[in-house]
Amino acid sequence: MPLTSPRIFNMYRFRYLLVAISVLIISGCANTNYHWGWYVVSPTTSQGQTNLKFLLSGLGYTISLSLISIAISILLGLAVALPGLTRSRFGRTFNRIYVETFRSIPPLVMILWAYYGLPVLLNLDIGVFAAGMLALALCDSAFEAEIFRAGIQSINRGQHEAADSIGLNYINKMRYIILPQAIRRILPPLGNQFVYMLKMSSLVSVIGLADLTRQANELVVTEYRPLEIYTVLVLEYLVLIVIASKLVRKLEHYMGADESLAR
Repeated sequence: MPLTSPRIFNMYRFRYLLVAISVLIISGCANTNYHWGWYVVSPTTSQGQTNLKFLLSGLGYTISLSLISIAISILLGLAVALPGLTRSRFGRTFNRIYVETFRSIPPLVMILWAYYGLPVLLNLDIGVFAAGMLALALCDSAFEAEIFRAGIQSINRGQHEAADSIGLNYINKMRYIILPQAIRRILPPLGNQFVYMLKMSSLVSVIGLADLTRQANELVVTEYRPLEIYTVLVLEYLVLIVIASKLVRKLEHYMGADESLAR
């Protein structure tokens, strides 16, 4: 494989990024009067190993919450986008009200309202995971709806006319002709929303979900070493999001989304 290939270039770029971050951290540690206590997160000590296991114990909640929330938001976004593309005035009005409403609410506010408000309004006891999942999915679905709308509208008008000419109704036209082409085009922004969801999932820690951020907050209370622990938290999210980004790019390549964008 030539050294100028994109894969080799991206690999070296990622390595250079990690080296640069490491140099910045090390230089920052050296040029300060702060007495570092890396022993609390050092894998060479029993205390550090215990603390690292405790920090990583929130990884499952972070990943599962993000995956379920993005899956629900994609389905909701598609369900909201389709009526907005019809000739029905009711459908277009519903689309605009839904998108503008949930796009305007900050995710943290929505999480707090879902956790504290829904049990009162619906007399329904929901846990922190369900409340966080619902709030994140609703907030993100408004953006997903706009992504689907843009992707569907980018398909050539001739594709719609061809589907109409063979007698396909609106649902079948979208299912067999338009959406398969649109999904290839919107896969990059959908992947970007998944990365966004991974980061936004940290907000659910405020209502008690034992994710990566919550575990770090609890460890800070017991160890009194916030800078060292939050540095590990930063690295956890960095590695997690880099891996997610790589997987999204592989999926784009598999589905040919990168080729369609290149054309």
